[in-house]
Amino acid sequence: MEIYQKQSFKDSFKVYLDYRMLRILLLGVISGFPWVIIGSSLSLWLKEDGLSRTTVGWAGLIFAVYAFNYLWAPLIDRIRIPWLTNRVGHRRGWIILMQLIILLSLISWSFVDPKTNLAMVITIGLIIAIASATQDITVDALRIEQIGQYEGKSMQAGAAMAVVGWWTGYKIGGVVALNTAEYFQKVGFENYWQITFLVLGIIIIACNIALMFVHENQPIERENSQKETDELIQRKLGSYNFFTKITAWVSGTIAGPVVSFFKKNGFKIALGILGFVFLFKIGEAFLGRMSIIFYKEIGFSKSDIAVYSKGLGWITTVVFTLLGGLFAIRSGVIKAMFISGILMASTNLLFSLLAWSGKSEWLFAIAVIFDDMAAAFATVAFVAFISMLVDRTYTATQYALLASIGTAGRTTLAASSGAMVDWLNGDWGIFFLITAIMVIPSLIFLYIIKNSIKLSEK
Repeated sequence: MEIYQKQSFKDSFKVYLDYRMLRILLLGVISGFPWVIIGSSLSLWLKEDGLSRTTVGWAGLIFAVYAFNYLWAPLIDRIRIPWLTNRVGHRRGWIILMQLIILLSLISWSFVDPKTNLAMVITIGLIIAIASATQDITVDALRIEQIGQYEGKSMQAGAAMAVVGWWTGYKIGGVVALNTAEYFQKVGFENYWQITFLVLGIIIIACNIALMFVHENQPIERENSQKETDELIQRKLGSYNFFTKITAWVSGTIAGPVVSFFKKNGFKIALGILGFVFLFKIGEAFLGRMSIIFYKEIGFSKSDIAVYSKGLGWITTVVFTLLGGLFAIRSGVIKAMFISGILMASTNLLFSLLAWSGKSEWLFAIAVIFDDMAAAFATVAFVAFISMLVDRTYTATQYALLASIGTAGRTTLAASSGAMVDWLNGDWGIFFLITAIMVIPSLIFLYIIKNSIKLSEK
C-alpha cells in the first residue's frame, strides 16, 4: 500500500516552486516535441497528399519503437558518446546526438514526396521515432536524477512538471506545425509540409541550446555500482576472462532490472501491474491517432484545429496536470489512477456527441477541454505511478521497461484505428463509443492488485 501524508493545499503547491522543476519542465518539452512530427504532422501530411485513413493508421506503427526502447536502455546507461560525453555529460550527450539525428531526418523529409515514395517517408519517420524513443530513455533518467532518492513529494511534483513539459512541447509544436503548413499552403507552395519540417528543425536547434541549462550530476556512484555488479557476477561464474566479462555485463545490465522487478512485487502482482500498464491508455490512443483526421473530415480547418486542439488544449493540459499532481500527492496515486481512467472514458463520449451533431465550434471546444483535462490527470498519475514502482538501483532501465509496455498498448493496437473507422463505414460516433469502453479491462487489473502493489516513496 502507498504511504502519503495529508497537508494543506498551499503547502502542497509550494513544491512546484523548486527551481529543479524548471529543468524538468524543459526536459518534458524536449521529449514531447518529436511526437508532433511523427504524430499529427505526419498523419495530416499523408492525408492531404491523398492517402487513405487505413494507410495513415498503419503508418502510425512507427510509434511501436517506443514500446521496445527498454531493450537498448542498458546500452544508453553505460555507453559513453565520444567527444560529447566529456564535454556536456553522459545524459546530455545522448540527448544531443538524438536531436541531431531528428534534425537531419527533418531535412531529409523536405526532399521527399509521399505520393511517389511513401516507403522513404515511413523509413525516415521510423528513424525519427527510434531517435525520439532513445532520447526518452535519457530524458526520463535525467529527470528522475534531478530529484533526491527520498524526496517523495518532489518526485510526484516532478512527474507533473514532466507531463506539463511534454504536453507543452507537443501542443505548442502542433500549433507551430499546423499554422506554418497552412500559411505556406495559402501563399501557394505545393510542398508546404516539406517547408514546415524545416521550420520545425529550428525548434530542435533551440531545444539543444536550452538543454545546456539542465544540470547533470557526475555518474560516479552509478558507474561504481555497475562495476560492482559485474564483478559479483564474474565471481559467481568462477573465472575471469573475456567471455565471463561479457556475460556479466549482459546479465547485470539487462537481466538484473527484470529480476529485481519480479522479486520486489511477486510474480502474479508483477504480471498484474504489467497488464494494467499495457491496457490503461489504449482507448485514448485510438482516439488520439484518428482525432486530427476526424476534425478534418467534420469540416474544421488546420487553423481551427491549431486553436482548439493545440492552443486551447495546451492551456487546459497545463492547469489540470498541475492540479492532477496535487491530487496524486494528497489522495494517493492509486485513487488518482482510478479517477483518471473513468474521466478518460467519459470524455471520449463527448466526441461521439460531436460526431452525431455535426460541426460545432462550441462543442468542439468543450470536447477538447474535457479530453485534455482527463488526459492530463491520467498522464501525471501514470508517470508518478511507474516512477514510484522502479527500483532506484535500476531507475533508467526499469522506467524504460514500464513506459515501453504502456506505449506498446497505445501504439501496436491503436495502429488499427483507421481500419476500425473504415470497418464502421466512417461512423465516428460508434468509434468513439468503443474507445470509451476500452479503459474497463485496465481498471479491472488495477482493482485486483491495488492492495498488493508495493510503491516506494522516493
